[in-house]
Amino acid sequence: MYLKTLHLRQFRNYQEQKVEFTAAKTILVGNNAQGKSNLLEAVELLATLRSHRMARDRDLVQEGEDIAQINATLERQTGISDLTLTLRRNGRRSVALNGESIRRQIDFLGVLNAVQFSSLDLELVRGGPEGRRNWLDTLLIQLEPVYAHILQQYNHVLRQRNAFLKKTQDSALGVNSSELAIWDAQLATTGTRVIRRRDRAIQRLASIATAWHTSISGSTEILQIKYLPNIPLEDNQPEQVQQAFLAKIQQRTIAELHQGTTLVGPHRDEVELTINQTPARQYGSQGQQRTLVLALKLAELQLIEEVVKEPPLLLLDDVLAELDLSRQNQLLDAIQDRFQTLITTTHLGSFDSQWLKSSQIVFVKSGEIMQDF
Repeated sequence: MYLKTLHLRQFRNYQEQKVEFTAAKTILVGNNAQGKSNLLEAVELLATLRSHRMARDRDLVQEGEDIAQINATLERQTGISDLTLTLRRNGRRSVALNGESIRRQIDFLGVLNAVQFSSLDLELVRGGPEGRRNWLDTLLIQLEPVYAHILQQYNHVLRQRNAFLKKTQDSALGVNSSELAIWDAQLATTGTRVIRRRDRAIQRLASIATAWHTSISGSTEILQIKYLPNIPLEDNQPEQVQQAFLAKIQQRTIAELHQGTTLVGPHRDEVELTINQTPARQYGSQGQQRTLVLALKLAELQLIEEVVKEPPLLLLDDVLAELDLSRQNQLLDAIQDRFQTLITTTHLGSFDSQWLKSSQIVFVKSGEIMQDF
């Protein structure tokens, strides 16, 4: 797939800017806080309808404006698509494909695929489980767009069940066990769908990431990735998972009523990353953690390509500065011209002359884009 144009209106610090992409690799050059990352964030939003910065829509709309719009022209093997995402400061976002408004946003997902790799991704190893869950969910949305709807359903039930537990905690009347049983059943049904898909995705991703990691580390380290759901998962069959879910909820009912919140379910899952059987967050140097994240990102690219049958876009946000020379070369060699790549950098010194010759170079300053022809 190839992104031909990107048009931003009142998005972040862009008033109105259009970029035409003329090469497989585009390097966006500029000082910090000029808008380079915002441009990549716009592409990520078109791919996943999520921002890895966890921004609210009102934060994406330019100060003093009511709406922002991202428009892109994308070429795929199936033809050319025109994508539009409209964000509102107050109100719901809307999407359109080829000029036609789309009622269900899930139908917009899967048109554009992209893998984002930023310096924030180093927190995948160092940070808490929530970051790893968000990373896995964003990948799953691209592999299986219906997952966005499944996750939304689960989060909706979770919010309502939490509200019920809180209300019960604050009430002197005690628990309405028949109403709680209804929420338990709904949580187990929706949660099972989330767990089973996460488990399948990690199983597919793990073997690819391990192979990349072996290659980058020169076979000196063994990476293992395991999905550790909050529910015991001996068998990935819906009935068994659902039964295990309900059994665990019943074990924790008293604690949940006491704390006024749901303690069981995929919102408490973990993705375990180990190197040579030691947890990666406690293991070794920053360099080793960076190797791990690089292996994960290359595995994401490969898995999405296998599933959607086309190479996704790669968005590299200020990541080369975080990698030493040998890891930079591993990454740049893996990319070649196989993936259309947008790279942000503060200076061009990280790139060899061959790369610079084959790349489109774009300068970004205070929300203005100047193309180097």
